[in-house]
Amino acid sequence: MTTQLRLRSALALVTGAGSGIGRAVCARLAREGATVAACDLNGAAAHETVQLLEGPGSAQGAPRGNHAAFQADVSEARAARSLLEQVQACFSRPPSVVVSSAGINQDEFLLHMSEDDWDKVIAVNLKGTFLVTQAAAQALVSSGSHGSIINISSIVGKVGNMGQTNYVASKAGVIGLTQTAARELGRHGIRCNSVLPGFMTTPMTQKIPQAVKDKVIGMIPMGHMGSPEDVADVVAFLASEDSGYITGASVEVTGGLWM
Repeated sequence: MTTQLRLRSALALVTGAGSGIGRAVCARLAREGATVAACDLNGAAAHETVQLLEGPGSAQGAPRGNHAAFQADVSEARAARSLLEQVQACFSRPPSVVVSSAGINQDEFLLHMSEDDWDKVIAVNLKGTFLVTQAAAQALVSSGSHGSIINISSIVGKVGNMGQTNYVASKAGVIGLTQTAARELGRHGIRCNSVLPGFMTTPMTQKIPQAVKDKVIGMIPMGHMGSPEDVADVVAFLASEDSGYITGASVEVTGGLWM
């Protein structure tokens, strides 16, 4: 399949780029022609992602030299601001595509969840998305540039999920944050959308017992788990001008789960 080069002039910043959905997003955006700034808390994992990236006209699997890896803890305001400054210093412009995919889970039932587990998940998943969105928007507005901000939420942010009070609250917050950002930033030419993955084959779901996986798969009309690439396909669309009149949307990528 020949990939369209819809993002040949774009600089894309992707957080959580070291594995799973974030890595798949980096790969897809690079194939679309974007220059990728891959960021992860694990700097070595971000660097590994960059080594896997392709570019237009390159051989399958051949890395391209204009991508770059960054390390940052997006839950810290100073680190998020510094990340945007580093990206701008490296590429002499702010990113026109920003994808917040960094996320963690610390699962426990409500009756037993610790305050620390609540705080950690909210700090990365919700506060981190806020900080990156804010820093990116400030950079874009200051430079007079248009852009597309895409935040990775989850279908459980709409429907809830047993044993994930903190994770669900964080992902519901991402939807509301993104919708509000879309209202505020539209006049600056900045679109903001969220993507809601369902049950995907990622490192996060590898820890789930097979019996539980089988039960959930039985609830999916399409009959199988999704892949990180399924999410990356939607992100690439939202990053491109093919979605130029779409903002404030929450796009579900679930195979029909919980529809």
